[in-house]
Amino acid sequence: MFSIGKLSGSTGVKVPTIRYYEQIGILEEPDRSEGGQRVYGEEAKKRLSFIRHARELGFSLDEIRELLDLADDPNQNCMAADEIAKRQLIEVRNRIARLTALQGELQRMLDQCSCNTIGTCRIIQVLSDHSLCTSEHLGTEAGCKAS
Repeated sequence: MFSIGKLSGSTGVKVPTIRYYEQIGILEEPDRSEGGQRVYGEEAKKRLSFIRHARELGFSLDEIRELLDLADDPNQNCMAADEIAKRQLIEVRNRIARLTALQGELQRMLDQCSCNTIGTCRIIQVLSDHSLCTSEHLGTEAGCKAS
């Protein structure tokens, strides 16, 4: 049996996060000791480790809820889990593409900067005028437009 502090220590999930997961229902409310303290078992530890790992892989809480529901019925077909993972993979690839575009734009700005004065600084110029960007870096509200 684990106290919330020991559960936190053994899973790497902060105590307020554990309480939040209980509030939103992806982690069951634990039993209480006679003194009213939360007491967790091995199943809660496994479930919390699952949640943490899924979060590290970028799954949303709604997706984690779906995956946990699937995990609770181990005899069903895993196509639904595959679809959730495929959607996440697409999102990761899209994020990588946006970050690669951002990396390229930042590198171009640095390469073109002559390091003289702020008045001639290419970094300041590009940040001041989106039309000077050469790539579209999505994921920003006022991203640069491709020229």
